[in-house]
Amino acid sequence: MKHWLKLSICLIPLMLAGCSPAPPKNTNNICSIFKEYPNWYWDSQEVNKRWGIPISTLMAIIHQESHFQAGAAPPREKILWIIPWKRPTTAYGYSQAVDGTWKLYKQDTGGGFFTSRDDFGNAADFIGWYAYRAHKRAGIAMNNTYAQYLAYHEGIGGYMRGTYRKKQWLINVARKVQRLSWTYHWQLERCQSSLPKKPWWHVW
Repeated sequence: MKHWLKLSICLIPLMLAGCSPAPPKNTNNICSIFKEYPNWYWDSQEVNKRWGIPISTLMAIIHQESHFQAGAAPPREKILWIIPWKRPTTAYGYSQAVDGTWKLYKQDTGGGFFTSRDDFGNAADFIGWYAYRAHKRAGIAMNNTYAQYLAYHEGIGGYMRGTYRKKQWLINVARKVQRLSWTYHWQLERCQSSLPKKPWWHVW
């Protein structure tokens, strides 16, 4: 009995890892993404309703942060250019949330033990929560993808201090995220009526 219990405990992480979907086949087309993964569309709708972040902004940030890879993490640093070492940050999952901010999110929203950064719905809700905080603290409009991304990357305090102004590379990335959000918005305008509706019995 003890043997089977130990085996089950060891297998749980492997089973959960195997449940994470592969990135969408076409990450540059939001209609294609949502048709491939209807659950993501329903999750995005719920985040939009809860926090007010446009679906196009939400998805553009996820695209930039993780390219829709559930287990995304910064590459490990190397010792002597060869030996793998620790990662530069604790960023992880679809949202690339770091440990400290993720903990704050869970405390603020009542997230439980199974709230996970490699779960799309949880990660999307985190981004919505953070954008709402940026809106309240820094006055950033929820649909201002450019400024929202800068605050997401630099932290709300960093954004308010203007730390991004000396980082032209980051400004360029934020502009790219803004352009993608526009593309996603236009695509969604054309296809939203044809996307799958969430079944009444679908409660997860």
